[in-house]
Formats: sequence, structure tokens, C-alpha cells
Amino acid sequence: MKKRVLAGLLGALALSAGVVQAQELPKTNLKVVGAWGNLSQYKNFEQPFWSKEITDKSKGAITAEITPFNEMGLKGAEIFRLMRLGVIDFGSTVLGYVAGDDARNEAIDLAGLAPDVATARKISDAYKPAYDKFYGEKFGVKVLGIWPYPAQVVFCNGEIKGLADLKGKKVRTGNRTLAEFVEALGGTGVTLAFNEVVPALQNKVVDCAITGTLSGNAAKWHEVSTHIYELPVGWSQVMFGVNQRRWQSLDPKVRAFLEKEIAGLEDRIWTAAAEETQQGFDCNVGKDTCTMGTKAKMTLVPVSGGDRELLKKVLSETVVPKWAARCPGDCMPVWNDTVGKAIGIEAKAR
Repeated sequence: MKKRVLAGLLGALALSAGVVQAQELPKTNLKVVGAWGNLSQYKNFEQPFWSKEITDKSKGAITAEITPFNEMGLKGAEIFRLMRLGVIDFGSTVLGYVAGDDARNEAIDLAGLAPDVATARKISDAYKPAYDKFYGEKFGVKVLGIWPYPAQVVFCNGEIKGLADLKGKKVRTGNRTLAEFVEALGGTGVTLAFNEVVPALQNKVVDCAITGTLSGNAAKWHEVSTHIYELPVGWSQVMFGVNQRRWQSLDPKVRAFLEKEIAGLEDRIWTAAAEETQQGFDCNVGKDTCTMGTKAKMTLVPVSGGDRELLKKVLSETVVPKWAARCPGDCMPVWNDTVGKAIGIEAKAR
């Protein structure tokens, strides 16, 4: 009985402390630009987090308005530049979309680098301080989080049996490193915005395209493609940040509250990535276990041992060396000291 009473008192004190903490937060309204509004990451995580969760947890002190960048007529590559100008306060975009601006943006998602979500998280966490330093100095942006879409895989409108079948094919790639990966296999990388892929596949402008397993399902790629290849070739990480001037203008208690809550959001999205990856496969091939998407009738192409070896060969002989050659200043040494140490790979330019 005493234990129950003590537990009740402790719970009441904790609740009281939480209420006091929330009441101490000054009234704050935030404007946020999210990633693709038609995908599960925005619908299930970003949108409810900003429109409801932080308001509830702050007892109404903090409110936010969030709009996905595609609904603003943007393609994603402009986000950090607009943040530097102060046009956007809080914003997120896929790092691969800004790969052409600086090779550092490819550092955590080189094609074939992370074969599973645990490795992708390890790589992202290791390199996050380097991104915070770079974006702080060059763009005046503070990095608050990095999280992935489901595993990036190959969808094809036509039969493939493995990586070697990409030879001679035109493949939509979302970033330069994926293009180099495809070209090393004898294919041609094609740059297309995400919302341009469905008509391109349908009209045979491209033969194949790469995106997340569940992202592709949500965007109805299964209606214009027949085969999906099981091996992840990337994770298309999103970086979320804030204009430093706007960040410093916020009350310190608000900053501490947001950092804690965004870290929790980051963890949840990483946890969901593995489940959504499998769900993407299940839905695209029409399994009864599909609960997050549309059941389709695609053919799942399994990964052979030979393909895994071919992937390692392309990674070590083409993808990493080519990236290292265009990595400016101290970029390559920093990568070797962070990502390289985390996974036992050393980048060398050739």
C-alpha cells in the first residue's frame, strides 16, 4: 500500500513538474517547411509532430504551421539557400538534391554504402557534427536532425534479374553517386524530379528508377513498373535545420524543448524506416502483410551472392573514389575520421 501511495505521489510530482515546465515556455509560433507531402514520412511524422504534438506537449505555448515544399512549388534543392536568406526558418530536404552544391551532401549516402538501416543510422550520426559545422559556416543553418526514407531500391518497367541487367538501361537517379553507380554497371543515369518519374516510366523515357520502397508505392510507381529489386542502394536521408538567426531569437527554454522533441522525432523516423522498407516490398508485390500502402502485383527480384560482390566492387572501385576526388578541402579526411571509422572504410581519390 505504501509503495502504491509513494508511486502515486512521485507520478503527481512528475506531472506537476511537466506542467510547470510547459507553463514557463513563452508563447511561440513557428513556420516550418517539410519534405514531400504525399509520402508517409510527412503524413505520419512531420505533419502531426508540428501541427499537434509540440502544441500538446508544450500545453499550448508553442504552435507551428508546416507546409511540404512540393506544395510551395519547390523541388527541394532550394531549401537551404532560402534558409540562408531567411525566407525559410525551419526546413528539410533530401541531401541528395543538393549534391551538386557540395560533395559533402553525398557523404552519408554514397550508393551501396549502407546495406541496412542500422548502418545508415551509424553513418548519419557519425557525420552529423560535420554537417552542422559546414552548414553553420556556409549557410547560417543549424542542423537539428537527419532521418531516412525507406531503403532506396530499383523499380523497372520491364524484366530484370539482377544488377547486371541495368546495363544499357536509362535509370532515374536522385543524386550523382547513384548515377555513377548505374553508369559503373553500364547503364545511364537520368536526372528527374520525383514528381516527373511516373510519366517518364510510363512513356519509356526511362527504363528504371530509384526511390524508397514505400515512397514508390505511395507515388504509384507500381502502376508503371513491373519489377522491384530487393537490394538497398541508398537511404535518401533528409536533413532538417533552422536558420541560425531565427534559432537564436527563440527563448533558451524553447530551444531546449525543441531539441529534445526533435531528437525524439528523429528516433521514431529511423525506427519506422526498417518497417516501412519491408512494408514497401510487401505492398508492391501484393502480400497480405501489406498494411501501409496499396497492394500491387510487381515481381520481387531477389539478391544473389554475386550481386552483393558486384555491389562491393562498384562501391570500392568507382563510387567512393569518384566521390573522394571531388570532395573539397578537409572533406575527405573528415569523412575518413567519422564515417570511415564507423564502418571500416577509407576513402581515397583516384
